[in-house]
Amino acid sequence: MAGTAGTPGTPRVLRAMNDRAALDLLLEHGPLSRTRIGKLTGLSKPTASQLLARLEAAGLVRVTGTSEGRPGPNAQLYAVNPTAAYAAGLDVTPDRIRAAVADITGRTVGESELPTPGRHPAQPVVQQVGDALDGAVKAAGLARSDVHRLVIGTPGAFDPHTGRLRYASHLPGWHSPTLLGDLAAALPMPVEYENDVNLVALAEQRLGAARGHRDFVLLWNQEGLGAALVLGGRLHRGWTGGAGEVGFLPVPGTPLVRQVAKANTGGYQELAGSRAIPGLARELGIEDVPSGPCTEVAAELVARAADHASGPYRTLLRSYATRLAIGLASLVSVLDPELVVLSGSALTAGGEVLRALVQAELEELAATRPRLVVGHVQEHPVLRGALESALVATRDEVFDTSR
Repeated sequence: MAGTAGTPGTPRVLRAMNDRAALDLLLEHGPLSRTRIGKLTGLSKPTASQLLARLEAAGLVRVTGTSEGRPGPNAQLYAVNPTAAYAAGLDVTPDRIRAAVADITGRTVGESELPTPGRHPAQPVVQQVGDALDGAVKAAGLARSDVHRLVIGTPGAFDPHTGRLRYASHLPGWHSPTLLGDLAAALPMPVEYENDVNLVALAEQRLGAARGHRDFVLLWNQEGLGAALVLGGRLHRGWTGGAGEVGFLPVPGTPLVRQVAKANTGGYQELAGSRAIPGLARELGIEDVPSGPCTEVAAELVARAADHASGPYRTLLRSYATRLAIGLASLVSVLDPELVVLSGSALTAGGEVLRALVQAELEELAATRPRLVVGHVQEHPVLRGALESALVATRDEVFDTSR
């Protein structure tokens, strides 16, 4: 029907497109004057003024001050109203749930962490999720109903055909066939679920080392070893959501692991995962292997090794680089990506030294030549990716002024 809100080319749709362009510019550049918005969008001054008045009336922008230091009257500066909407993210591991709330500009306004130790959860998962979310919401001075969308990052993936969590048998309490429905009933906002490594890739794509790249692989080594595959600018999840579960990949150098789903491990995990690093250090005669959680021990050993130019620590780093390159060679030979991002504490701890060693080894083992980089988003990258994912959908909804 001509003249409806959704008809392409109608004045309402064109206004909405201009509104969104201006809002995106304000998110990218920060406070801008009416004149600057007009120049960046190509709109006339009267049209830019009408646009800003419309967005201000809708509560999407607000005046934040005036420009100074230029000839003539100071111009009002406009910015996205951070209270226009809020989004939340959760990062779930077997030991804890980390939660955060961000305003529409992407600024984190509340965080919390809920310990969840033990193989048999003391609380149902629905209650754990609610408590973790409420902690972040309370820290932000908000209520649950203020959150427009929640994205939950977990190991493994929820099968899109059955709704059950796969590839993560080590995550207690999350395998009920009714879990997704129970969470939807308990929470007042739309909830989405994503693999944790995929969320790290999203964070790197939007904020970090993979910005501007449409084809890349992210290799993650922390609690587990996994990968995210971004092809044509989009995450490739696979038929059951299991694309990138490279820890199960059979590789040379380890015994063949069978029934990998029950064992929750595989050849590449056994060869190059965090748990392999302390054992490798002991084999090389390193005596002062620290104690503590495996992830922390692995990162500490890799960091020490990167600081040594020779001796057993340097041998440790070279051996680890070779092990990483063995699995990566299979990935890049099939996918031929433009870029490989190394992320997770057992990789980023090695910094540029480890990156260069893996790059050199990979060039010996694979016919393709992707560029390797160390990830930039190193503080809570899964949580940051969950927030970014929730913000994308929230902005699409809240910034749509055609409705």
